[in-house]
Amino acid sequence: MDLLTTEQAATKLGLSERTLEAWRSRGEGPPFLRVGPRRVAYTREDLRVWLVRRRHEPARSTPSTDRNAGGAPVA
Repeated sequence: MDLLTTEQAATKLGLSERTLEAWRSRGEGPPFLRVGPRRVAYTREDLRVWLVRRRHEPARSTPSTDRNAGGAPVA
């Protein structure tokens, strides 16, 4: 199992270490492993799965949403 430190995980995610630490304390963010009394680690696979689950597709426009407030079609 390939383990990453908080610093490495934060770098991979483009976040600060403090953000990951805050998320852990609130029960948010990607899953982590407690590998010692004061040490946590992340797996690459857990980070990948967490990111995939956070993916959002842009909303598709429908004819009803392609009109402005006055009801005229948007050019």
